[in-house]
Amino acid sequence: MSNEKKMVREITSMDVDFSKWYTDIIKKAELAEYSSIKGCMIIRPYGFKIWENIQSYLDKKFKKTGHENIYMPMFIPESLLKKESDHVEGFAPEAAWVTHGGNEKLNERMCVRPTSETLFCEHYSNIIESYKDLPKLYNQWCSVVRWEKSTRPFLRTTEFLWQEGHTAHENEDDAMREVLKMLDIYEELCKNILAIPVIKGKKTNIEKFAGAKQTYTIESMMHDGKALQSGTTHYFSDIFAKAFNITFTDKNGEQKYVHQTSWGVSSRLIGSIIMVHGDNKGLCLPPRIAPIQVIIVPINIKDDKIINKAYEIYDHLKKHFRCLIDKSNKSAGWKFNQYDMKGIPLRLELGSRDFEKNSITLYRRDTGEKVMIPLNSNLNEIIKEYLDKVHEKLFEKALKIREQKTYVAKTIEDLKNIYKSKSGFTKVMLCDNEECETKIKNEVSITSRCIPFDQTKLYDKCICCNKPTDTMVLFGKSY
Repeated sequence: MSNEKKMVREITSMDVDFSKWYTDIIKKAELAEYSSIKGCMIIRPYGFKIWENIQSYLDKKFKKTGHENIYMPMFIPESLLKKESDHVEGFAPEAAWVTHGGNEKLNERMCVRPTSETLFCEHYSNIIESYKDLPKLYNQWCSVVRWEKSTRPFLRTTEFLWQEGHTAHENEDDAMREVLKMLDIYEELCKNILAIPVIKGKKTNIEKFAGAKQTYTIESMMHDGKALQSGTTHYFSDIFAKAFNITFTDKNGEQKYVHQTSWGVSSRLIGSIIMVHGDNKGLCLPPRIAPIQVIIVPINIKDDKIINKAYEIYDHLKKHFRCLIDKSNKSAGWKFNQYDMKGIPLRLELGSRDFEKNSITLYRRDTGEKVMIPLNSNLNEIIKEYLDKVHEKLFEKALKIREQKTYVAKTIEDLKNIYKSKSGFTKVMLCDNEECETKIKNEVSITSRCIPFDQTKLYDKCICCNKPTDTMVLFGKSY
């Protein structure tokens, strides 16, 4: 068996075992490796470059909207974590604790941060005095630890990378504008950079973040129909401010509590990219996030004319695109399969026949289409045009899959029948009684993903209790 065929066959088909397909791609595309520490992973350079590109895009957006980067300690004293009861209750089951320093037992346990609300609150209580100190718009890039029982690379790991924004405002209106603005930025990231369609909405009270008054989310659908919570923003009102005594003197000289928000996305977005766009050849990366956008493959590496022309093209393109040239002595077939595996959006092939015709062959990873491009054409414009086409096609394909796997249910029995044989999102009408949502969760083994901003009145009454309602809620199985 040839190396290139062996490489492709070693990927389990997504139709046979989606979970195995996912982990096969992570390993074969050199995104990550398992660590000797249970639930942790080693993010390899190719995978980390994807995260760096996400980070670069978001960091520019954050700074453009007035946010500053900061860094908080990794450890949180237990007494600090306990100051907000709902918050500590929500994270206690997955907290990792440090009990010793060297050989000495600590007087107080330290939690390895699962999130940093309490640290920011302590800091804000020390530095905010007047309305002139507001708003405080901070963001932190770091890793956090949550002692998960069931783990999967990128999607759910004991330690993961993320950014967490934490802001303080004079009033609810300012804080809510912040919450929705950051949700828009996350939506733009997914749509315009990752080519992933998302549904924006509000979490139900059962599903909202521990300690938050309101949580907002963007939900994406993976190729297997499961949901992935891809980003969240939270409005805390003055809940944390009261617990930590974060007050300021307003313009009228009165003491007020600040209104706070937090928001974040994590390295699980890399898992989303794999599961939304990947196929049985491997990764299929959206061009605007791909570490390498164009790979140039000279077919005959012993022909100096071809090598020189390939480098001429490379020197021209590298000023505008992330590109690479491969003149290794591996076979063309091996290279083609390798770069399909790594999901590089465009491949330029230059062989003897191409050279004779003064042209180059352009290959699209997403469709497998090949086109001949004259070398005397404006290659920069053509590459840009095709990268945009790849992005648009990936987005359209993902949107089509989501639409095909989105259903409407009018009764609990409808829901049960849908999830007996299908996967995807289901829209239902639901009242505000939490018992109805809990009933669906217990009887159908699905969870509410969000109350979409884009509301449609499907019918008049709650799917569970027949109480009149105007609220449409999205349900599904999730990662």
